[in-house]
Amino acid sequence: MTQHHPDERTRIRAAMDRLLTGQATVSNGSLTVAALAVEAGVHRMALMKRHADLKNQFYERVRAETPQVPEAEKRLRETVTKLRQTIANKNAEIEELRQQVTRLTLASAVLTRQQEDSSAPLKSNPGNVVPFRQLEH
Repeated sequence: MTQHHPDERTRIRAAMDRLLTGQATVSNGSLTVAALAVEAGVHRMALMKRHADLKNQFYERVRAETPQVPEAEKRLRETVTKLRQTIANKNAEIEELRQQVTRLTLASAVLTRQQEDSSAPLKSNPGNVVPFRQLEH
């Protein structure tokens, strides 16, 4: 190991601590290897190849010390929320259609009964019901 490597390792560890505490000074503060490399002032490939153990340690600490939800899980949760809303909307629509079928069935029964009983005069209807004209045959 050259003299340069211990200094890099020290800077990487210090950068890890700053990123995990939300006190980034040079990088954008994201919890990624790229941000860690920028924060430590080392080339990203040096971090990936020479200091792979520190990269792995960083990711372990990110998982252990931060309550982050992975991006894929966030997208799945959003999709589940949208699907649940769609199901609720469809269930409400189905219930409304069922009620409409019931009302139409009752109206059909009343009209059929009136047509069968054509000898009986039409009775006065409530205010919200409009009688149909009787068809002449």
